[in-house]
Parts: sequence; C-alpha cells; structure tokens
Amino acid sequence: MNSTTRTARMWLGTGSALLSAALVFHGPPDTDLTVQLHHVADGSQRWSIVHWTAAVSLFLISGGAFLALFGQAAGENLPGHPGAWMVMALGALATFTTAVAEAAVVAEAAHAGEQATFDIWWAFSSGMANGFFALAIATGFIALAVVRSNHREMPVWAAAVGTAAGFLSALGWTLGEHMGVSIGGPVWLISTLAMCLWLVWFGLAGLRVAHRSAAQTTP
Repeated sequence: MNSTTRTARMWLGTGSALLSAALVFHGPPDTDLTVQLHHVADGSQRWSIVHWTAAVSLFLISGGAFLALFGQAAGENLPGHPGAWMVMALGALATFTTAVAEAAVVAEAAHAGEQATFDIWWAFSSGMANGFFALAIATGFIALAVVRSNHREMPVWAAAVGTAAGFLSALGWTLGEHMGVSIGGPVWLISTLAMCLWLVWFGLAGLRVAHRSAAQTTP
C-alpha cells in the first residue's frame, strides 16, 4: 500500500468519525420548515458547531475518495469501482456546501427569526444535500465490492452491514426529503450513522493490514 492509499484511508476514516459525531448531535430533519426553524433557533450555536464539524468531515471524506481514485490509477488494489469513488467524492463535496451554508447562514437566520431568509437558504442547502444520497449509494457499492473481494480486510458480515447501511441511508433520504414520509428522517439518520461507522472501520482496517504487511517484510 503506497502513501496515497494510506492517506486516503486515513482521511476517509477520520472524516467519517467526525461525521458520526456530528450526526449524533444533529438529529433527523423535520419536513415542516416552520418547525425546523424553531428547532434550529432553540440551539443555533450548537447547530453551527455541528455543521462546521460536518463541513470538515465531508471535506476529508471527499479528499479521501479522490485520493483513492489516484491510488487505483497507480495500480493499488483498493476495493470499489472508480465510478463509485468518484460519486462518493462529488457527493461529499456537494454536501460540504450544505454544511457551510447551514453553519454560516441558516443558523443565524433561525436565531433572528427570519423565516424568508431561512426558507431560501434551507432550499439551497436541501438541494446540495442530495450529495448525501450520492455518498450513501457509493458507500453501498464500495461495501458490496468488499463483500465480493477475494482479499477482504474485514469479516463478510461487516461488509454486508456496510452495504445495507449505505443503501438504507439512500432510501431514508429519498423517503424523507423527496416524498415527505416522516419515518424517512429517522431511517436516514440511523443508517447514515451506521454507514459512517463502517467507513471508519474500512479506513482503519486498511491501515492495519498495511502495517502488518510492512512488519512482515521488515528484516
């Protein structure tokens, strides 16, 4: 494993750990914007901190996915189709803009009670946040590639959990954000948290394998 792939694993694992922490304090979004405004206003400082943390995490995940692409191009044996890694990189990058907008503008608009400003920026954030759907689908396919790999870095059941979590996250996002189904939010939140924890394991597992291989080849 070369330095590019090691860095990709490290960025991916670190970013996913930070995103897991942000999700714990985020909570599921509400489909009623008036209710959502009051929810944000009641904890605008916390909302801002959570979303700046999410912005950093998504930047790291996007960078890790791009580095994974470079590693694959250099001949590294990294699970997942290049298309899945590209979708992950672009999805995380799109959602990064959502996190910045919510931290910098949405939180302030909610705190000031400016419903019109809140609605406009919430619409922008929601549109860009569809990157979460891309991130989830990409993770599902990458985890599926680990299931099918002949050189697994984790148990099959763990990779299967990652696959299910990724696809359930995409389903929950679709139900909650695009169909207005109330259960979609909790499904998205729980499955995305599981997906992020799997990505942490995926990143750390690769680093552990690389360390063990290096130790075995050291005279």
